[in-house]
Amino acid sequence: MRIPDIYVSGLGIYLPETVSVQDAIDQGLYRPDDPEDVERQGWTGTAVAGDISAPDMALRASQEALKQWGREADALDLLVYTDVWHQGPDGWQPQLYLQNHLNVGDLLAIELRHGCNGVFSSLEMAASYLMSDQSRQAALIVASDNFGTPLIDRWHSGPDFIAGDGAAAAVITREPGYAQLLSVTSTAIPQAEEMHRCGEAMFPPGATLGNHVSFKQRLEAYRNKVFTEGVGMDFGITLYEKSKECVDRALAEAGIGLGDVDRVIMTNCSREESEAQFLGVLELPLSMTTWEFTRTIGHLGAGDHLISLDHLFKTQQLAPGDRVLVVGLAPGVTYSCAVFKVLDTPYGSRATEVSA
Repeated sequence: MRIPDIYVSGLGIYLPETVSVQDAIDQGLYRPDDPEDVERQGWTGTAVAGDISAPDMALRASQEALKQWGREADALDLLVYTDVWHQGPDGWQPQLYLQNHLNVGDLLAIELRHGCNGVFSSLEMAASYLMSDQSRQAALIVASDNFGTPLIDRWHSGPDFIAGDGAAAAVITREPGYAQLLSVTSTAIPQAEEMHRCGEAMFPPGATLGNHVSFKQRLEAYRNKVFTEGVGMDFGITLYEKSKECVDRALAEAGIGLGDVDRVIMTNCSREESEAQFLGVLELPLSMTTWEFTRTIGHLGAGDHLISLDHLFKTQQLAPGDRVLVVGLAPGVTYSCAVFKVLDTPYGSRATEVSA
């Protein structure tokens, strides 16, 4: 989807203190199958929020984003709250918690579930909502999760990630901000939806039975199944083709080529997964990404991409004119991309000459 005249005018994050991988090993929290896994995967730590709830982290990130925007919260027209894990009491809606405590007034506030790609679909929804009515001027997108709960072991929940806690928020506006959203696209491989549920019954839901969540076990069960049925190679080829198609479409709609990309943001995952799932498609070096930062904080659910974008701005690694390609992979299986153009740098910029 080509996006005309939609901008980022505020970013905010809440990132708690991290626990190092070595400390987790010493405390018996992290037990790698093979000592070489630590070096192979590259993780050095993960963010751990303790008892602060995901909605409270979301509130803090939102307040920071709104402060950077410089407008009152009641000037917002839409609030989209995206997450991947339990937010509070079942049947309760976390977006209304923000609507109440931010004093944003009577706007449309929704919770969106699109796995780790929730920010991409939130951007697409927010942009479409604002463009559909000239009176609508701004939207708030928030992503937040706290995985410190009994039903998931953050250190062993997946084969290529350690789950981290945190929140990120972005104010999306029609008026110019400091980054322009040029395009956002998504594609799906629905025939692989079983990948993230394989080996478990669909009803009653595991959470209602107190079952632990282990994506590692589900993926192993799925891998055994597809190779037994002889379709494992077909899926690998389809994922590569769909991913490449999504990237190419996002770049084309943004009016740039891969050679015009200055930085890349990926879903937070291991070194091995980063190079295989993302950089293998892009044919770009790891040094262009934020992996050296994300390896220290873990996989933060849907918040990965906005937290990395905020990191690039705060560490002055971007300059006006830079193009940032953002890519994500989520259960579904879905692959998403977005392209941003930097217009200004609220924290200063790297010393380099760039073209407009």
